[in-house]
Amino acid sequence: MKVILLKDVKNVGKKGDVVNASDGYARNFLFPRKLAIEATDSNMHVLNNKKEAERREKLAEIEEAQKVANNLKGKCVKIKVKSGENGRLFGSITGKDISDEIKRNFKVNIDKKKIVMEAIRQLGTYEVEVKVYPEISTKIKVIVEEQ
Repeated sequence: MKVILLKDVKNVGKKGDVVNASDGYARNFLFPRKLAIEATDSNMHVLNNKKEAERREKLAEIEEAQKVANNLKGKCVKIKVKSGENGRLFGSITGKDISDEIKRNFKVNIDKKKIVMEAIRQLGTYEVEVKVYPEISTKIKVIVEEQ
């Protein structure tokens, strides 16, 4: 019997998969526990519509991420901080500081965890990678200046 899985089932398949299950297993285990439904024409049609909607939504997210990455590409962020002798900072510049500065300057929300860098502890210019979406990233320039 062909069934559509509604949840992940160990040793059977993932959510949304169409699998062959024995009649007894489907009727006595999968259906009563709401783990699967029978793969009728109408149920298959609903499943295909859901998958198509998810695909379109993901494409829209990727397109939006590309726009944000192109918008930030090559941009420059200036951060003014106090420093001691030899250009050494009191504290350090972290992803949160850069994220806040990007939000303030370019009106783009970037999570601090998406900024790939080591903590900056010296005055100077640094290249920082910003991961906007999985496999979509861009580099921005961070200039740390004396206040």
